[in-house]
Amino acid sequence: MGHLSGGKEEAYQALAERLSRFPVGVVINDTLIEILMLLYKEDEAEAGSKFPLKPRPLGKIRELTGMAEKELAALLDGMAKKGLVVDIPRKGTRYYMLSPVVVGFFEYSLMRTDSANIKELSALYEEYFQDREVNEEIFGSDTKMFRALVYEQYIPELLKTEILDYEKAEAVIRNSGGGGLSICACRHKASHLGKPCKFPLEDVCTSLGRPSEWLLRRGFAHKASVDDLLRNLERSYKLGLVLTCDNVIDEPAYICHCCGCCCGPLQAIREHGVQAVQPSNFIPAIDPEKCLSCEACVDLCHIEALKAAPEAEPVVDQDLCIGCGVCATACPGDALKMIRRDQAYIPPQDKMSQLINIAIERNRF
Repeated sequence: MGHLSGGKEEAYQALAERLSRFPVGVVINDTLIEILMLLYKEDEAEAGSKFPLKPRPLGKIRELTGMAEKELAALLDGMAKKGLVVDIPRKGTRYYMLSPVVVGFFEYSLMRTDSANIKELSALYEEYFQDREVNEEIFGSDTKMFRALVYEQYIPELLKTEILDYEKAEAVIRNSGGGGLSICACRHKASHLGKPCKFPLEDVCTSLGRPSEWLLRRGFAHKASVDDLLRNLERSYKLGLVLTCDNVIDEPAYICHCCGCCCGPLQAIREHGVQAVQPSNFIPAIDPEKCLSCEACVDLCHIEALKAAPEAEPVVDQDLCIGCGVCATACPGDALKMIRRDQAYIPPQDKMSQLINIAIERNRF
């Protein structure tokens, strides 16, 4: 990292310390400071370092920063355009919230193709997320930000009546009433590192319902109907992409369409041993009478949770498997079905409950 003047260094260090106070925080190191220097101007960093934890109106932010109201409003508008701040209209006023790293400015800074310094930023993100400590901080809580959605078409008919709406990708989309589609931030990053992905880049990341409104208003997504989102879902089924969802029951904000080569949470599982995704309530069951021992399911698993066994059906690592069902799409002998796990998981009811759980687990409540 280049030499910084004392005042400038203090602004970015203070911002990093403020980001570390989120329920899902940051690991403060030189790479993070370099990322912040690319994303934030110095006055933005100074203002961001003084943000409260909860969304607050302009007047409250003005009190904390000491800035003139007109100057602050212009500054925050510029930060919102870059995804550094989320501005939320509510009851005739506007509330402002500092964006965390994930889900936050990492995704927003890569959801558009016109971001400045995109290649350098991608390289720094790659370096930052290669750190195991970073993966533990962002993905390692007992309460996860992401949960897997099962490919419900591979659940036996007798069990399908037991599936709850929040476990079904299609039901989650229909209940949202529509939302937005965005570029995949993870694949966009990979494309600037000389590792273009074979899976789709455009119109992939799905934002849902009310949480999508800010992304649409600020140009990080384009509007998509329920039918648009269902078509996107069908494409992911055909491609064998892992479906992960906001780990809440009420109003999940997003569904991601993930690949093991680019997706941060899947890489955290495979490369760092951090269980970054809450598994679905299903697990693969292989019928040895039908299994051809072709190992197609082993080859397709994005997190390497299926292991080949000599002259026998593959073995499922039940502690590693996230129950997405992608493996079942590869089976030519219809030998693989998704069955209920012995113990059911119930997600947090809403976003506030999720974040409170994480904050308690991290002693940040």
